[in-house]
Amino acid sequence: MFNSLTGTLTEKRIDTICLAIGGLEWEIAFPSRSVEGLPETGTRIRVFTYLNHREDQLTLFGFSSQKEREAFLQLLKVDSVGPRLALKILSGIDVDAFAGAVEQDDLSTLTSVPGLGKKTAQKILLTLKGRLQSTERVGDHAEIVTALVDMGFDRREAGEAVRRTAGGLDADSLPPAEFERELIRLSIRALSGSGTRHE
Repeated sequence: MFNSLTGTLTEKRIDTICLAIGGLEWEIAFPSRSVEGLPETGTRIRVFTYLNHREDQLTLFGFSSQKEREAFLQLLKVDSVGPRLALKILSGIDVDAFAGAVEQDDLSTLTSVPGLGKKTAQKILLTLKGRLQSTERVGDHAEIVTALVDMGFDRREAGEAVRRTAGGLDADSLPPAEFERELIRLSIRALSGSGTRHE
């Protein structure tokens, strides 16, 4: 998967942007709420991405931050929520407000999002509670936290375990790939001992 694309913003539409990179212009589906916050066209920007592959179509989705993309990816795990609906949800509510509503079981806030019905909102609450807490201060290890969440661990506990473990490792003494493997291994050990895995 592409992690991000950096290029010149050439066009802003309601829920799509165009990004010029090395002679190619990419059309990227983008949350409309975040389109509004982008700089003027002609500006060089970085866009975090997700490539959705179907038999008859490739669609590139873009996000203004890793946190926004993470919320999108978590939404895809909810039964009956596909990429287009996930994008529509993030177009209708700020990612922090969305995460807060999920953590607080705030059904009324979720159902106020255009296009999000009560039944789907209930599925979101059931599936994502405990999985959308911020990864702030995790820094470069955010992807490791996400991998641990995908293994079934609680996001907050995973973030804390990674921070504690990273603080006890000497990053300068290990090659980057080996440091990452050791960080994951020790974080899993710490989390397994604390019994924080979701069943």
